Amino acid sequence: MGATIGALLANAVGVAISPVPVIAVILMLFSPSAARNASAFLVGWLLALSAVVGVVAALGGLGGSDGGRVVGDVVKIVVGVLFLLLALRQWRSRPAPGTEPEPPAWMASIDSFTAAKAVGFGALFAGANPKNLGLGVAAGTTIAASGLPAGQQVVVGAVYVVLASLTVVGPVVAYLVARERVSPALDRAKLWLVANNATVMVVLFTVLGAKVLGDGLGSLLAR
Repeated sequence: MGATIGALLANAVGVAISPVPVIAVILMLFSPSAARNASAFLVGWLLALSAVVGVVAALGGLGGSDGGRVVGDVVKIVVGVLFLLLALRQWRSRPAPGTEPEPPAWMASIDSFTAAKAVGFGALFAGANPKNLGLGVAAGTTIAASGLPAGQQVVVGAVYVVLASLTVVGPVVAYLVARERVSPALDRAKLWLVANNATVMVVLFTVLGAKVLGDGLGSLLAR
């Protein structure tokens, strides 16, 4: 079980350092319904991450040991290639030097979010975001191919979800415990992430794409 958790660490870190969900939850913490909406966002995030990993692991387990592992390797190769293409796309669409990045429209509407909309956005960023979805699928196939008993697979999946959620859980917990002290730090983090989002995403897509692609190719060629 420890080896499987170790194999998922890079995936979990890749999800955890996603700039956009962190920006979203920090913006919610500065909105009128801060505690309610940020907590709702967190619920949606956790449910979606758990669903992606759980469904993929379950489906992979139904494919049989050898067949399921081959399918898992192919999935990782596809995800790795997609990540590298997304890195190239992100690089080409980055803001020109000296220009301010244009914030997406949803950022301006966060103050009017209901709890239900915050849950939906949390699920969207966790389960429909291409990077997080790809990493979740890769994590689920790794769990399915591990050969672990079902109970241990659930534990491994839970560890992955917790690690992948630390940067979303952290600001919410810090805000609820010590709002006045952490607010300036959260504001600085938000400004930095907005300004450097493109660069961070290029590096993430490149590193994670090479890692996931290498894992899939190495495992497939070793059969």
